[in-house]
Amino acid sequence: MDMNINGAVLSLVRGDITLQDTDCIVNAANSRLAGGGGVDGAIHRAGGPEIMDECRKIKGCPTGSAVVTKAGKLKARYVIHAVGPIYRDGGRGEEELLKSAYRKSLELAFEKELKSIAFPSISTGAYGYPVEAAACAALKTVVDFLRGHRGIELVRFVLFSDRDMNVYRGVLEKISGCLLTS
Repeated sequence: MDMNINGAVLSLVRGDITLQDTDCIVNAANSRLAGGGGVDGAIHRAGGPEIMDECRKIKGCPTGSAVVTKAGKLKARYVIHAVGPIYRDGGRGEEELLKSAYRKSLELAFEKELKSIAFPSISTGAYGYPVEAAACAALKTVVDFLRGHRGIELVRFVLFSDRDMNVYRGVLEKISGCLLTS
């Protein structure tokens, strides 16, 4: 599913983020930038040790923020390591931290004049963020950013499961309906 926003395309695909040929891919990282499981582990395995070497030099990233490294052996040129929140009960600032991680990733891509970026569903794996709530926060943040910035031509959400793809599609359909009527 695709949506056009201010000259950019917001796209949802089911697939493997490590195989994306966008200018950068986003890693759902932990605050120590220490590698891990899920998306984080897959990106480090596919990209090779160069990514971890750069992460060690950076020495961490706070929750709600992001940092950038080269992409090693990946097709992408860069990896943006975004640290989403661990979901507890939704009342501890999780939504704002998640939005901030997406926003900071987009800001880094914009500053580097990158034309395309691929996101996973940040915080919805081991960090336990409910997928529908995460999709709402992520998609609204991306739409708002694209409405206010020109330069990024493609924002792709790469969703690993059919379930996540269906949830993101439903949320994007709701958002696009609101945009058409506003």
